[in-house]
Amino acid sequence: MGVFYATLTSKGQTTVPAEVRELLNLKPGDRIRYVTDGDRVYIRVKNKRAADLAGLLHDPNRAAMSIEEMDDAIGKYVAEDDKRIADDWNRHEHSSPVHSRR
Repeated sequence: MGVFYATLTSKGQTTVPAEVRELLNLKPGDRIRYVTDGDRVYIRVKNKRAADLAGLLHDPNRAAMSIEEMDDAIGKYVAEDDKRIADDWNRHEHSSPVHSRR
């Protein structure tokens, strides 16, 4: 996990560091979503259009899923992703020099 810094302007703007833009494949016009959870902020990137995803999940060798099965699979993925994000955050929080000055 990398740690990158940027400065906030008086207008509330910032520049996404080049390393982060490259890592997330960000291009001009891509949307960035800020998700808050208490004093934590997660940045999520939306740089694909729905049309870009057409056919992505099609597998003629796999049986079709019901809506309930899809909901269960999505819920499981979201729970695992949230745990991964929280674990990454906790790992960073304990190793951050900012937190060790408290």
